[in-house]
Amino acid sequence: MAEGLVRKLIVAVALLGVLSAFMPGLSRAEHIKIGSVKSTNVGPVYIAIDKGYFAAEGLDVELVQFQAASPIAVAAASGDVDFGTTSTSGALFSLAGQGTLRIIGGLYSEAPGFHNFALATSNRAWEAGLKGYKDLAGHSVAVTTVGSPVHYSLALIAEKFGIDLGRIRVLPLQSIPNMVSAIKGNQADATIINSTSINPVLEQGSAHLIGWIGDETPWQTAVAFTTPKMIATRKATVDAFLRAFKKGTRFYHDAYTGPDERPKDGPNKVEATQIIAKYTDLTPALVNQSIAYVDSDARIDVKDIAHQIEWFESQRMLKDGITSYAVLDKNYVEAMSPP
Repeated sequence: MAEGLVRKLIVAVALLGVLSAFMPGLSRAEHIKIGSVKSTNVGPVYIAIDKGYFAAEGLDVELVQFQAASPIAVAAASGDVDFGTTSTSGALFSLAGQGTLRIIGGLYSEAPGFHNFALATSNRAWEAGLKGYKDLAGHSVAVTTVGSPVHYSLALIAEKFGIDLGRIRVLPLQSIPNMVSAIKGNQADATIINSTSINPVLEQGSAHLIGWIGDETPWQTAVAFTTPKMIATRKATVDAFLRAFKKGTRFYHDAYTGPDERPKDGPNKVEATQIIAKYTDLTPALVNQSIAYVDSDARIDVKDIAHQIEWFESQRMLKDGITSYAVLDKNYVEAMSPP
């Protein structure tokens, strides 16, 4: 009788193994690593994790957080993370131009009315007269790294206001916390920095806001990317990632953006804010002050990507000849017009 019970158990285990091969829900989830910066603008990823969009695609997500955008591109190229969801950078374009990375979707953008990157000044510099974009000449500006997205934002601001970029002293401080410390300690006159990091400082009165980059110079700020090897050998995983990711971008977009692509509270705003607050350790109020524009379908402003590459080449941060076609995976990227 005991032998019969054992035999039944063996058959049951074998049957479960056969069923799991045909039923994804019974299979073990595939572990993936996503590299990002801890910021409200990564909200679509947080939402896709928290609402189970990745899990529904059979993906078990590990968030790997960095202190700047450029190291995420390096980590993806080396295989330390499977996907990057962060701002563009010279490092990203350089590695993509070498065939090591490919952009597969859009994330957040600088756009009017949204608060992503801010130009803020130290209290000392503010008191000394640095109170507008046109006052930047002759001052120091903290960035993460040379070739970082905030460095590019600074170049756009200098171009718009007719400032010679050579007259601004760029301070590459390697990380966002270092930039915050430099502003609070009056070691840098100004910084261009994400809203998640600077809003608490502004609230404390330890810095002054000049303005939001998106109100002055809209551009495609962030993307999702992976490696050509990942696409070639684990295409089903890339497809699953993008399906879940785009559900996250849609939820984020509808929470904070109206039909005219301008800021507007949606019916799911409270839920989205609560999720983002949980992942960023911010209060809901600070989250709502730090919302970036996200295209609902994770489309990309391809024309702006080309402009970014041209600027990095002009600064000799990239080899000549890299094009947007070399860095964008045409099988995944959907083009859009600027919001």
